[in-house]
Amino acid sequence: MNFNFINLQPYSNPQYFIYLMIALIPMILGLYFGKRLKIYEAIFSLVFLFLIFDGSHWQQGVNLILYLVFELLLTFAYQRYRTRKGSPNKTWIFCLAVILAILPLTAVKILTVMPVGSVPFVVGFLGISYITFKNVQVIMEIRDGAIKKIEPGTYIRFLLFFPTISSGPIDRYRRFKKDFDKAPSRDQYITDLQYAVRYLFQGFLYKFILGWFFGTYWLPKISQQALLIGNANGGLKLSWWVVAYMYCYTMYLFFDFAGYSLFAVSISYFMGIHTPMNFNKPFISKNIKDFWNRWHMTLSFWFRDYIYMRFTFFAMKKKLFKNRIRLSQVAYLLLFLIMGFWHGLTWYYIAYGLYQALAIIINDYWLRFKRKHKDKIPSNKFTKWFAIFITFQVVCFGMLIFSGFLSQLWFGWQ
Repeated sequence: MNFNFINLQPYSNPQYFIYLMIALIPMILGLYFGKRLKIYEAIFSLVFLFLIFDGSHWQQGVNLILYLVFELLLTFAYQRYRTRKGSPNKTWIFCLAVILAILPLTAVKILTVMPVGSVPFVVGFLGISYITFKNVQVIMEIRDGAIKKIEPGTYIRFLLFFPTISSGPIDRYRRFKKDFDKAPSRDQYITDLQYAVRYLFQGFLYKFILGWFFGTYWLPKISQQALLIGNANGGLKLSWWVVAYMYCYTMYLFFDFAGYSLFAVSISYFMGIHTPMNFNKPFISKNIKDFWNRWHMTLSFWFRDYIYMRFTFFAMKKKLFKNRIRLSQVAYLLLFLIMGFWHGLTWYYIAYGLYQALAIIINDYWLRFKRKHKDKIPSNKFTKWFAIFITFQVVCFGMLIFSGFLSQLWFGWQ
């Protein structure tokens, strides 16, 4: 068989789902009868990873193998250091391990913004960010003592769990291992199958119908009008079409990304793995902090746990800030700047990070003000829905910055 002919990118077309559902049948039957077919699961995963990285994507596949070898050597070396009898828990060794773990991702982010043709080879691979997040999380939890020992086979499958490799959600090693180590009961698995089917069809609705409508059908038309009228107006080139683009892009981004995430969760449930959900009705958020507890939740919680909280504890231990409010504000700025740089080394991603940090800082000021004057500020259904309305506008404007459309409108490039 010529595998180059059937190169399949995750959840991109009906052909992918046909192959996927056929290959899942033995696993579904095994789990229904209380058995996890780990050897078949490993072969199944390798085949689909091969189909993702074969053909014109073969260089990405080579990069993945090299990356995996490097990260495994690093992680197991750090685990050996931490579990060695009498070994000190030196901070500089931990920091070095984390820096080395994120070094390949950092290099990819830098190299991908180099001028076209200046890098004579393919850098990175599909899913490098999400695998890096998983690996850094494990190194940090080894340091904390939350993870005592990593099982090589389970760890490789955790890193390369193919339903989530392209765009998450970001799982945690201990949670994944708990599911992977045993098969669910029949009743539990029947419930899993019900959720799996529901999430699969919901994903089709989001990704291929609503995502297509907002992103493929409507967004290009709005973009064309916004650019045409903006160039005619001059100045900041703003028009009501830019506002329309803002709302349309926000809807497209949500339905497209939420659709991908639902597919990943659905296939995970078919495999008896409870990959966490990524979205929880983000557009009914009552403030921007609530929004980040509902939007891309696994990424939000990863940044919260492994950047915001750790920086806060470090700063408190070293007494870098006397005022805890100032400490939280600096932590928010650091958190969202890093998130902006992670998305890409372009001005609008950095501006997006700063915008989100400032939005949360302002929101915290408002919440403190409300607590002090709660007897004077009304709280009812109208104020609740007004808060949701205002939050939605703040979110959509942030998405307009994130989209890069303003860069195209003002400077002619993205």
